[in-house]
Amino acid sequence: MKRNIINIDESKCNGCGLCVTACHEGALQLIDGKARLVSESYCDGLGDCLPECPTGAIILEERETVEYDEEAVKKHIEKNKPQPEAALPCGCPGTHAKLLAKKQPDSLPVLSNETIHSQLGQWPCQLKLVPVNAPYLDNAHLLIAADCTAFAYPNIHQLMRNKITLIGCPKLDNTDYSEKLTAILNQHEIKSVSILKMEVPCCGGILLAVKKALSNSGKMIPWNVVTISTDGRILED
Repeated sequence: MKRNIINIDESKCNGCGLCVTACHEGALQLIDGKARLVSESYCDGLGDCLPECPTGAIILEERETVEYDEEAVKKHIEKNKPQPEAALPCGCPGTHAKLLAKKQPDSLPVLSNETIHSQLGQWPCQLKLVPVNAPYLDNAHLLIAADCTAFAYPNIHQLMRNKITLIGCPKLDNTDYSEKLTAILNQHEIKSVSILKMEVPCCGGILLAVKKALSNSGKMIPWNVVTISTDGRILED
């Protein structure tokens, strides 16, 4: 039979998992870092996943396929209900709960402004709030960091030194970072761009936005990526 069903362009998929959580039928899963349709009979063709995809990797097309099977969907959802103390069978890996083991010192230092010096060089630092025409962007070295990196990596201020720091979350902020970053790159002489992201797939959105902005600007600007693990280590790319 012919009916509407989704099609995923894996070359555009960044593995953020937003489409997986948007699909009420459980038709989508992240497999090897990419969103996959696990069964065409689970897809109802309504396209709830489309508006959630930040890269436009999903389209709705009419083609020959199997009939939507509501009973099979009910069994599939029941089978994949999360169990206590078990990892979720599907969904964004960045939302999976886990306790991080840390070696704690015998005593914690007393809070003081004298012992630790912030390397934040400007305000505001939220990418959504930073004015495109802010004078501190002139001739700046940019550090574009995902929100969670500040909490996962204890020495983040070393990476912030002598840079203008812009932070955001590609999964939670309802905006296209690439447009604002393109405007910043076009209006200012930027010396370099460093991207600081977490290892979880949804953080790929911030890297994708920077790469798109660099391409849109047409400028040859040095850039690099630093990836932080959820337990606070710098990972080798």
